[in-house]
Amino acid sequence: MPTASLRRDHDLIEKVTKAMGTTIEVLQGGKQVPESVLMQVVDFTKNFTDVCHHTKEEKSLFPALAGAGMPTNMGPIAVMLADHQRSREIGQSMEASARAYLESGDPSGLVRDMQEYVAHITEHLWKENNRLFVMADARLQYVSEKVDGELGRIEGEQLDAVGKDRLHYERLADDLERDASERSRQ
Repeated sequence: MPTASLRRDHDLIEKVTKAMGTTIEVLQGGKQVPESVLMQVVDFTKNFTDVCHHTKEEKSLFPALAGAGMPTNMGPIAVMLADHQRSREIGQSMEASARAYLESGDPSGLVRDMQEYVAHITEHLWKENNRLFVMADARLQYVSEKVDGELGRIEGEQLDAVGKDRLHYERLADDLERDASERSRQ
């Protein structure tokens, strides 16, 4: 299946967005979230979701779909590219609001940005999982191995460029999930 690698990415991203949801509740409850946790969330959204995952789609999946006749200037690919850009914008705002929270202790901007990010990414992943990937699996079955190889190569390159690997982000997602769960019980 040409989208198997991307679906595994989505599983990790969903784990982190769930942890972000719990973090939002913790912040709204007046509890503090340490810098180390917030900066891990920022790192994940910036380097795994955007730099790695979105690049895999933009440099492999979308061109393969275009080669199979799907237009890039309208329809699903154009929508996904717009979503990726919006994810970047929200992520940048969230990074700035995380830093502002760490300086001021006021979580309002961070909560707003995290809520927007979680809502946006949740909707985006749903569109990909239930629409785009279904189309991709049908249209690209004849080049599945090629696409899967490209996705793996791109993932390696992108994560190498930030000095990390997939295992780092898998562990990070687990740690964020565990930390958010513990903070919500305190």
